[in-house]
Amino acid sequence: MASNTDTLVTVFGGSGFLGRHVVRALAKRDYRIRVGVRRPELAGHLQPLGKVGQIHAVQANLRYPASVRAAMRDSHVAINLVGILSKSGAQTFDAVVAEGAATVAKAAAATGARMVHVSAIGADDKSASAYARAKAAGEKAVLAAVPSATILRPSVVFGSEDQFANRFAALALMSPVLPLIGGGATKLQPVYVGDVATAVADAVDGRTKAGAVYELGGPEVLSMREIIQIILRVIERERVLVPLPFLIARFKAMFLQFAPGALKLTPDQVALLRTDNVVSDSATAAGLTLQGLGISPDSMEAVVPQYLWRFRKAGQFAQNGA
Repeated sequence: MASNTDTLVTVFGGSGFLGRHVVRALAKRDYRIRVGVRRPELAGHLQPLGKVGQIHAVQANLRYPASVRAAMRDSHVAINLVGILSKSGAQTFDAVVAEGAATVAKAAAATGARMVHVSAIGADDKSASAYARAKAAGEKAVLAAVPSATILRPSVVFGSEDQFANRFAALALMSPVLPLIGGGATKLQPVYVGDVATAVADAVDGRTKAGAVYELGGPEVLSMREIIQIILRVIERERVLVPLPFLIARFKAMFLQFAPGALKLTPDQVALLRTDNVVSDSATAAGLTLQGLGISPDSMEAVVPQYLWRFRKAGQFAQNGA
């Protein structure tokens, strides 16, 4: 029986937030890992995640099919993690999220490789959000090229390098008032990045159903208001939460889409918040969830104190109520 060391897995987008956790999970299972990234010279942080020679970064840009085909050469499994939260120049949702997924899938099909594609809960070709429509188009393209592919749809992902909990914590340092878009009623099911990475590795192991779409959520369904309240408790800050109607939020986002860092907000992100982002009843009933894979997900409250302490006045040594 072949061991995992005989299996070459090519991970596109492996140097990003989710990518580094996926690479670590695969390395622990002894796979050989090729990481396709636009700037291989900036992927050195991945090397300590595995044994000497186990992880190798190569140049690949999903907007250039030839580079993707080259990265896939002799690979047994392709993993596509590439995604963007907002468009910038040539990096559009259609080019990266939709066409990019198609490019990886076609390269995988040509190589005879299996494929794992990470999409997102909320992927919908009828959505008001261009991001969600592109995610749906990407899924369709992947299954058209590789019908046996596994699609993983996480809810909003949190972890030490995230652009979610860290963003709201940073905003709390900038302002005594935090807006609640749509009144903060939108429901999310935040999922820990390590749990998503485990699901990806399980899919590479062959533990998922061929051609199935899995929805990955954490143990709790929370409103945006509840999530922000958790973050404020963890960083020991009191802030005024002010409801902001969707119409006004969209108008403000027309200007904030050009803002830097945590202040950035796009009209498309406002559109996404109009719809709840939770695991569906049908996925739960079919066992197409983390729990269905035998993974017990970690909660936000259990994990975020491990990295949000840096936003407290006295850092990791602060005590609640101090």
